[in-house]
Amino acid sequence: MKSLMKFAMAAGLGLTLAVVPASGIAALQKGAKAPDFTLNAAQGGKEFSLSLKQTLRNGPVVLYFFPAAFTAGCTVEAHLFAEASDDFNRQGARVIGVTAGNIDRVAEFSKSECRDKFAVAADPGAKVAAKYDSTMQRPDGTTISNRTSYVIAPNGTILLSYTDSKPQAHVEKTMAAVRAWNARKR
Repeated sequence: MKSLMKFAMAAGLGLTLAVVPASGIAALQKGAKAPDFTLNAAQGGKEFSLSLKQTLRNGPVVLYFFPAAFTAGCTVEAHLFAEASDDFNRQGARVIGVTAGNIDRVAEFSKSECRDKFAVAADPGAKVAAKYDSTMQRPDGTTISNRTSYVIAPNGTILLSYTDSKPQAHVEKTMAAVRAWNARKR
């Protein structure tokens, strides 16, 4: 209800809010078991079926949910993850972006904005985002993914859960969690 009141107040002041949290910020927390999923994804514009379980076999996964491809904040976040992708790979981690917004543009986004560096998956109806408690509602009533990043250990345990509408700190927070995981396993 508070979110709706804030939206109404902002609208009355002539401001436009694109989305409001669907049920507050209640992302899955550190220590929880990450729900498995298989989604259609693309990397470098090439489409394939992406399984979290299979990806975890190769090391930790940085799973980040974002609202929609080719929007300002999501493009900035994709660029930041692309720039850090080689560092994540050196740490043994793989980056996966997931969106429930404009899913028809995932392949194009993976090529241009993610710079062929990591996979981006389409989440129709925000079903996977809902399992991760990472959704928000657009004013038109559609549900999309919230900007939340997770680091998931190979055993499926969530090592980090971070939600912030601003994209800038997501890479820094997830990289620190991956490094901490690597330090503990030595």
